[in-house]
Amino acid sequence: MKKPDFQGLKALFINCTLKKSPQKSHTETLINVSKSIMDKEGVKTDVIRFIDQDVAVGIYPDMTEHGWKTDVWPELFRKVMDADILIIGTPIWLGEKSSEAQKLIERLYAMSSKTNDKGQYIFYGKVGGCMITGNEDGVKHCAMGILYAMQHVGYSIPPQADCGWIGEVGPGPSYGDTEWQDEKINPPVGFDSDFTNRNMTFMTYNLLHLATMLKAQNGYPNYGNSREDWDDGRRWDFENPEYR
Repeated sequence: MKKPDFQGLKALFINCTLKKSPQKSHTETLINVSKSIMDKEGVKTDVIRFIDQDVAVGIYPDMTEHGWKTDVWPELFRKVMDADILIIGTPIWLGEKSSEAQKLIERLYAMSSKTNDKGQYIFYGKVGGCMITGNEDGVKHCAMGILYAMQHVGYSIPPQADCGWIGEVGPGPSYGDTEWQDEKINPPVGFDSDFTNRNMTFMTYNLLHLATMLKAQNGYPNYGNSREDWDDGRRWDFENPEYR
């Protein structure tokens, strides 16, 4: 099989850790593995730690118009729109995605009524995935909420669009740790997990494959899904068969 060409794609990882830089983020340790694959494939990548950014809470495009003194979201949104792929990374807290991940989803939702040059919702043609780390349980639960939200606002979700690592029940070392309770750990925690390594690799390439296909055909055709056409009265022969 001919090796695909992924050059020209752009991917943005947004790390929703609750730790400000330069504190170590276990989620970013896993993000960096996927990022390294993309870098080797010629994809232009960027990682943003969301908590380091002065992003206001809210569901409007610019919260300075709604009582907040500052909000850098409009600037970050330009980076989101410049990327073909968006990957949301989050730790697990109390079985849920982090509060920063929820804030990011709400800010994405704030932009979702905007439209592209085809009249479609603005995230049409872009691809989404997620990466999750933590102890105990919650990877699939967090992925369920994140991926649902991303597809709801318009992102396309390929097969196996999530990956994660979880530790044992209770306090313990986290992904990438090399020491716990004064004992050295080698290899670093999680690095030898075939399940995590396989799912992370499959996720990464599935994101790249779908993004390549969508970019090649300039996103989705706008027949039957253009908000602007709908608002202008076009209905593509829509009728409710129960009401004639």
